[in-house]
Amino acid sequence: MIDATMTKRMEEATRLTRAGKLHEAMAILQGAMPGGKGEATGEETPNKTYGGGNTFEGNTFEGSWQVVDEAVTASSLKDEPTAQAAPFSAFGDTRQATTGAYPSGDIDIPAAWRDKWLKFRGAGAQPEQARGATEEAHPGAFTAGRYTNHVGTRDYKLYIPSGHHGQALPLVVMLHGCTQNPDDFAAGTNMNRLAEEQLCCVLYPAQPMTANSSKCWNWFKAEDQQREGGEPSILAGMTRQVIDTHGLDASRVYVAGLSAGAAMATTLAMTYPDLFAAVGVHSGLPHGVAQSLPDALGAMQGGTGPLGGGTSARASGWVSEVPAIIFHGDRDTTVHPSNAERVAAQYAATRREGEATSHGKGNARVTVEQGQVANGHAYTRTTHHDAKGEPRLEQWRVQGAGHAWSGGSTKGSYTDPKGPDATKEMLRFFYHHQQGEINAS
Repeated sequence: MIDATMTKRMEEATRLTRAGKLHEAMAILQGAMPGGKGEATGEETPNKTYGGGNTFEGNTFEGSWQVVDEAVTASSLKDEPTAQAAPFSAFGDTRQATTGAYPSGDIDIPAAWRDKWLKFRGAGAQPEQARGATEEAHPGAFTAGRYTNHVGTRDYKLYIPSGHHGQALPLVVMLHGCTQNPDDFAAGTNMNRLAEEQLCCVLYPAQPMTANSSKCWNWFKAEDQQREGGEPSILAGMTRQVIDTHGLDASRVYVAGLSAGAAMATTLAMTYPDLFAAVGVHSGLPHGVAQSLPDALGAMQGGTGPLGGGTSARASGWVSEVPAIIFHGDRDTTVHPSNAERVAAQYAATRREGEATSHGKGNARVTVEQGQVANGHAYTRTTHHDAKGEPRLEQWRVQGAGHAWSGGSTKGSYTDPKGPDATKEMLRFFYHHQQGEINAS
């Protein structure tokens, strides 16, 4: 039972956090005893100061969850908007209702206080992604599964369209953002609905809180940026298993993600170019620009890391020939919009080299289009075409949009229905590409 004094502390911490005063809120929670002593140990709680004057220890504690537990089948894919609360930032700034994913982890609050804080916020009642035995997948169903390799285990959800009758369909791997889970991400992106219409399977790996307390993919850790190592190894292995199990088309495998999921998606494109035929990066960051949480914060602000504030992909040591489509809102206060340019640079560098040496270089070009969604956001689409005139890199800058999936449904978290439909555009772009086209060109 939380006593009156503790309740007042919790109320004040909540108020300060919503006002963007993270340091003050944490001081209240960590100052459980006079002199700043932690209730759990009675010892001084060490702090580290990273950018912006905020004080953190370890990773980040995310104060808002949204879990969608409802099973989805082909017959239940109806878009019925639901209310969406405005989450707040654990990084010290108030977040928009459509904003959302951060690098991850847990602020160093003594365990006893953290439990009370979660109960006070009501988060203790929010279930994590359900973990059960692997379900038998069948057409038109959204089923659960699990994959394990030498690195670790991850649960997943798999959508198989009702039109699947054994033919080798494409596979799209969707990586959710922080605090999300596969059900939430599927609902917000509407990817299952389009998969039903355009006949592809969709794999949604789930990041558990045991791997990251905010359920973020660990894109900013060196051990999770390697081929055959860390989370990329798990995700690639899971993808291959699903392809083999269901007889899918290994030449048409794609990966996309939002925020931390987008950063991990581009890591997969860099480390497994032989597996993924194209990548979709929504509100994400370049591969290899962070090795720690402070690096991640700097990269998210757009001013630090191997690429600095510029777009020199060679400086990062990473470039890729995997075709890429990039979406980013120009009012994103979580992941600075300059990151879209930095992501594009890692893909565009090889485009330019190939165009310069190709006999068909006359067809290589860059086109820029302006557009406007009816009653929604304006946007700019920049497309890099290769020597054959095929689109190899597409960059969408959505005007007035924040940190949210463009054109998504309010049934999921961190979406902006006013933007161009990122899901539809990514699928269109993906379907232009398959493995082997680079060597054949």
